[in-house]
Amino acid sequence: MTLTMLPHRQAAGLRSGKLHIDGEWVAAEGGATWTHHHPATGEEIGEVAVASPSDVDAAVAAARRAFESGEWSRANAQTRIAVLHRFADLLRENADQLRALQALDNSVPVSFGSIYAVSVAAAADAFDHHAGWIDKIGGQTLPPYQGGDHLAMSFREPIGVVAAILPWNVPFLLFAQKVAPALAAGCTVVLKPSEYATFSVLRMVELLIEAGLPKGTLNVVTGPGDPTGERLITHPDIDKISFTGSREVGKRIVEASAATLKRVSLELGGKSPAVVFGDAPDVGVAAATTVGAVTMGLSGQACVANTRALVHRDVYEEFIAAAQGVAAAVTYGDPFDPSVISAPLINGRQLDRVLGYIEKGKAEGARLVTGGERLSGEYAAGNFVAPTIFADVDNSSTIAQEEIFGPVLSVVPFSQEDEAIRLANDTEYGLGASVFTSDAQRAFRVARGLRAGTVGINGFQIEPHLPFGGFKQSGLGREGGRTAFEAYTELKTVLMPLGDELM
Repeated sequence: MTLTMLPHRQAAGLRSGKLHIDGEWVAAEGGATWTHHHPATGEEIGEVAVASPSDVDAAVAAARRAFESGEWSRANAQTRIAVLHRFADLLRENADQLRALQALDNSVPVSFGSIYAVSVAAAADAFDHHAGWIDKIGGQTLPPYQGGDHLAMSFREPIGVVAAILPWNVPFLLFAQKVAPALAAGCTVVLKPSEYATFSVLRMVELLIEAGLPKGTLNVVTGPGDPTGERLITHPDIDKISFTGSREVGKRIVEASAATLKRVSLELGGKSPAVVFGDAPDVGVAAATTVGAVTMGLSGQACVANTRALVHRDVYEEFIAAAQGVAAAVTYGDPFDPSVISAPLINGRQLDRVLGYIEKGKAEGARLVTGGERLSGEYAAGNFVAPTIFADVDNSSTIAQEEIFGPVLSVVPFSQEDEAIRLANDTEYGLGASVFTSDAQRAFRVARGLRAGTVGINGFQIEPHLPFGGFKQSGLGREGGRTAFEAYTELKTVLMPLGDELM
């Protein structure tokens, strides 16, 4: 039976993607478009407008006008709270359609949509959470340090016009992690989704407008990094850039921000370790958790996935056997089929990249336990790679050091706790980590010793009210919680005399 996505397009309500500028849905200048090919079948799914530099200029100008008008930036707390809560409700009401559109975007199975971190529910919770900060965040009133009687105060004000740039892999949560705190703080936004996950994002934008967001407050420019993204990150009237994606693009954004000293928040990937001790509560569960993050759902195309397993020698072979069993149970195919639990790689370029890393792992002497090949037969038209596990990996090798962004797990043995911490930290990245042990004191010691932004004990989760981000080259700043809200504000100090004397 031939795999096809075409019957799902109409059922999901998919329409060709347009730009959203100053409250209007418009075609790109000159009618330029980009055709999206589904990663599981290669079929043409739909067209996305490619915003030209002048389209980006128009979107930024609209966001600036909206910000300066004060309709949103100076709106009272009650107004902003109501809009964000209403949008969260609309997300929940339209969750089935959004999951279907995501499956047409990036082929993430609809069955995986209930996993909290990538779910519509997580996005809705993030908007509810940030709405809750609107009437609670503030500055300080301090006693005078010197001089006469006066007030010394500080205020938090919205940072201005924000460029929010999304990757394709987790559009729901990443839309929320950027747009929710920006809007809650009173900013206006120019949003650029990935060209590989545009249709689900555009539907969220429609719902946000339905929730009552004023014209020009959220503008959307679609298209690839060149020309659309490049013009956005270099635009002189952008006050802040928030980006999730590759380290190379993140470095380009830092360079581009220097000209006008734009504020920057970056989440740039990882090579996250799962550290499995001999006293792990259940080695099989540790293996299933680790392998699942690398092979199921996004098929390892997640920056925080534990792509390195550091396993104590006492349970090393047990872990590998359990991991091999989990990998064998992964199913592929139609993302609308409830029995399918994993996705293909997003495009042919990524397919070639992952297969290249697999060959590199073999050449450098790692033991290939399972997988390592592109799937054929009924999957031949898609970008499917079998779940791949390498054992006996040298932690300094290429597959242990570089972010592969595919279904490849590198298993590294260790003997001592300090050795495990050293190996875990021996990377340029520092986004996430997991520790599996029954010893609470060891769990805490190791968690504190790891140079990573988020550490899970006997599991891993992302919560909307907690900061998320990385150490080292995994990025700058944090998303989630009060920290994220404050990152979209500027602090202003005001001094006011209370008498006739000058300060």
